[in-house]
Amino acid sequence: MAAEARVWTLGQIASLVDGKLHGPSDQPVSRPVPAGWDEPSGITFAEDEANLSKAQGSSVGAVLIGPGMVLGDRPHIVVSSPRAAFFRVLGAFETQPFLESGVHPTAVVAPEATVEPGASVGAFAVIEARAVVESGARVFAHCYVGQGSRIGARSVLMPGVVLYPNVVIGADCLLHSGVVLGCDGFGFFWDGSRQMKIPHAGHLRVGDMCEFGANTCIDRATCGDSIVGEGVKLDNLVHIGHNARIGAHTVMAGQVGVSGSVTLGERCVIGGQSGITDHVTVAGGTRVGGMSGVSNDVPDAKELFGIPARPLAESMRSLAALRKLPELFKRVMALESQIKRTQD
Repeated sequence: MAAEARVWTLGQIASLVDGKLHGPSDQPVSRPVPAGWDEPSGITFAEDEANLSKAQGSSVGAVLIGPGMVLGDRPHIVVSSPRAAFFRVLGAFETQPFLESGVHPTAVVAPEATVEPGASVGAFAVIEARAVVESGARVFAHCYVGQGSRIGARSVLMPGVVLYPNVVIGADCLLHSGVVLGCDGFGFFWDGSRQMKIPHAGHLRVGDMCEFGANTCIDRATCGDSIVGEGVKLDNLVHIGHNARIGAHTVMAGQVGVSGSVTLGERCVIGGQSGITDHVTVAGGTRVGGMSGVSNDVPDAKELFGIPARPLAESMRSLAALRKLPELFKRVMALESQIKRTQD
């Protein structure tokens, strides 16, 4: 049975965020809302005059504001950082899927598998032979954990996650629904008459504190290991090819595609719908703008944008020049016409 939602008051929230309350401590708060929403029982935050004006022009019940900001008689809580305080409020109201401790009666757990005390396995989940679910891990309904795979302590697999054999997940990871880890890479060779499949005998290893968005796919290695470092955050619909190595704390937005055998350094930021060509090495700290294509090695950290990806300032100059192309075309046509008349 799921836990009931907690009812909060302004006084409790002020205590939660270590703020100074100006208003009734018993005023109920139903949920956090964006600035400007008309929600008499809601709470929002304002860290600048623009959002403060939005809050003042709405019927929102209470506002988190910074020192020195003036809100009038609207109930408010003064905190050192309104944004950080609002994040704490979001955490208090976040709805988490509930899963009873232990193994659900409909789950299928192989005799050779290990589900440690304190772990949870949901309805119709399958845990294959030699797989390990460490203490505190939660495997929700309809997940599949292949032979020899391991789920680290306190990691969470949301409903419908699939781990192929020999996938190792670190501690405190979160895998959203539809994630598929350890599938075959896109490996084929032409034998003279047809495309032949390259066997994938390698593994996939994922570090601690990673989070993968819905329907993200990461391939296992052809041989050896595909590696995703600690703290990597992937948005929905990201694909990472076989034998890739993703450095710690790298972030990728939605629909990024990383080809096979790519090496990304630590703390890279890859914008949405970008692609990285196979066997490319990208230095740690590199930032790639959305819808860019990285086709060459990046030996030093820099900001890149465009197809092919180039240093940001260079790409911006090229785009500025491109906007002038129709005007330049007209001028060239006029000059050619003038030259032709003089020649005639």
